[in-house]
Amino acid sequence: MRDPQPVMQCADAPPASPRARQTAGTAVLAFDFGEVRIGAAIGDKSIGIAHPLTTITAADKKTRYAAIGALIQEWRPALLVVGLPAHLDGTEHELSRLARKFARELGGRFDLPVELVDERLTSASAEMSLADAGVAAHKRKPVIDQVAALHILQAYLDEQARRERLAGTKQ
Repeated sequence: MRDPQPVMQCADAPPASPRARQTAGTAVLAFDFGEVRIGAAIGDKSIGIAHPLTTITAADKKTRYAAIGALIQEWRPALLVVGLPAHLDGTEHELSRLARKFARELGGRFDLPVELVDERLTSASAEMSLADAGVAAHKRKPVIDQVAALHILQAYLDEQARRERLAGTKQ
């Protein structure tokens, strides 16, 4: 896993990378929303695999959305996914409301569809994945949010694949 680099605002967005052009129309960008950090992951609907991208740590909204805009410019996703936190029993809490607001703002700012995905236990799963991969405890914090975003996105991609399989068997 590469070392995470915070996404910084850049005045002139670069043209879409070759990777982004290859996934045009099938790329999905996911976020693990937090008030301090936002993890980001990218995946491809055509192959159903997600991977971590970065952790955005900007304190102010303007810089956060500039960083997200740079990711959208580079990857050209067809869809955005936002993790929706909830208590273990499924009831929502204050961070749920903030994640819903963040999802609405993303859709409005970037004119892209946004899906919410249940993110219960994704941070714990991310922590376990990193531990299983042998990442030292002191090196986990900088990447935990992007790995949580990976788990959110992988859950979304897996559910979409399951729905497609079910739809195919009913025809």
